[in-house]
Amino acid sequence: MQALILAGGKGTRLRPLTVYTPKPIVPVLNRPLLLYQIEVLARAGIKDIKLSLSYQPDKIEDVLGDGSDFGVNLQFITESSPLGTGGAYKYAANGTKETTIVLNGDVLTDIDIAELVEFHKERRADATIVLAPVENPSEYGLVETDGDGKVLCFVEKPSAEDCAGTAANTINAGIYVLEPSILRLIPDGEGTSLEYNVFPEILKRGIGFYGFNLGKHYWRDVGTPSSYLAAHRDFLRGAIETIEPAITHSDIATKAFVDKHSVIGEGCVIKPNARIVNSVLGPGVHIDERSVVENSVIWAHTRVSAFAEVRGAVVGRSCYIGRNVTVSEGSVLGDKASLPDYSTV
Repeated sequence: MQALILAGGKGTRLRPLTVYTPKPIVPVLNRPLLLYQIEVLARAGIKDIKLSLSYQPDKIEDVLGDGSDFGVNLQFITESSPLGTGGAYKYAANGTKETTIVLNGDVLTDIDIAELVEFHKERRADATIVLAPVENPSEYGLVETDGDGKVLCFVEKPSAEDCAGTAANTINAGIYVLEPSILRLIPDGEGTSLEYNVFPEILKRGIGFYGFNLGKHYWRDVGTPSSYLAAHRDFLRGAIETIEPAITHSDIATKAFVDKHSVIGEGCVIKPNARIVNSVLGPGVHIDERSVVENSVIWAHTRVSAFAEVRGAVVGRSCYIGRNVTVSEGSVLGDKASLPDYSTV
């Protein structure tokens, strides 16, 4: 069995954070996003993992290497032109005879892949889709199943009328188990969507199509800045208990306050009377005296000057936050942003 991570998107929804950093390696608790998916697969004994890339692929390869550091074998496949989720699967599969676990690259989860595969095998499914319950399914793919998990209906980006016509609230979580037989439904070299083209065709043909409910497992699409920040808050409150951040060493002044939930990257400097609350600081971040960072994520090598306040924000790499600056709730600063003294955003 092999795995494929679809990581070719430009991360448009996550901009400005993804202008210089491709979405698959944006830091989540100071580790590349894709590393969490790789670890989930490795725990299930799946070591052969392909990455389907398109946008800034060299940066992704440089960060992840060949996978040996993580106990897996990584193979990078770069599309010459975007092929969609279905086309990327067909291109990367290259005639495989193996069952393939397919994951969208912007999903953060602690799913038990072994449990998912067992569900798939027990039902002798050709395709199994992982389902997550949400309050508003209109932004995703609404999926309705029967008591045994057989998919009855799949509507990508449903309208309000579609949602009103069903009691289902489970959506496509962007994780699939696909048999090689599904490849026959995808034309060679054409842009094809699993969600808009392949899954409706599976239903039309009556092929074995099942939905696996995540149940107690964690899931989040981290494709937007607000969701990216929310994922960090989930980590800090212990919602993802199976993955722990690395312990790092930094220069924290005796009179500085850093709460027990915050994660401080390697080589950070935190000056006296600074306050860090429920936040994540990347490597080499410098926090000057009497500044406050609360409910925020700050990427590597950014400086927050004296008396500045950063609350509920995401700040990119190598930024400068001037003296007495206020960065307010919902703000997102791209790499190398510079805010002059006494300004407010």
